[in-house]
Amino acid sequence: MDLNMMKQAMQLKSSLEKAQKELEKMKVEAEAGNGAVKVTANGKQRILSIKIAPEAVETGKAANLEKLVFKAVTDAMEKSRKLADEKLKALTGGMKIPGLTD
Repeated sequence: MDLNMMKQAMQLKSSLEKAQKELEKMKVEAEAGNGAVKVTANGKQRILSIKIAPEAVETGKAANLEKLVFKAVTDAMEKSRKLADEKLKALTGGMKIPGLTD
């Protein structure tokens, strides 16, 4: 590997590390049941919070609440993945880098 390629690789690594830190600070939100369940995640696919409206908690209706939480978490994770894909694709030109872009 020549010096120029090594320099480019180091710059890419630095840019990717910066993007990862930015993604950690970015937030996405998803909801289900007309806002009965709200989930916030960051750009690194970490759930930051789950909020459940008091009226969503009914005795005997746990299965319904579980579905709403599952849907909101799934939607938040998908939004987070899309956010990360967009951010990292700009840096890598769409190239897959294990541990960073997959």
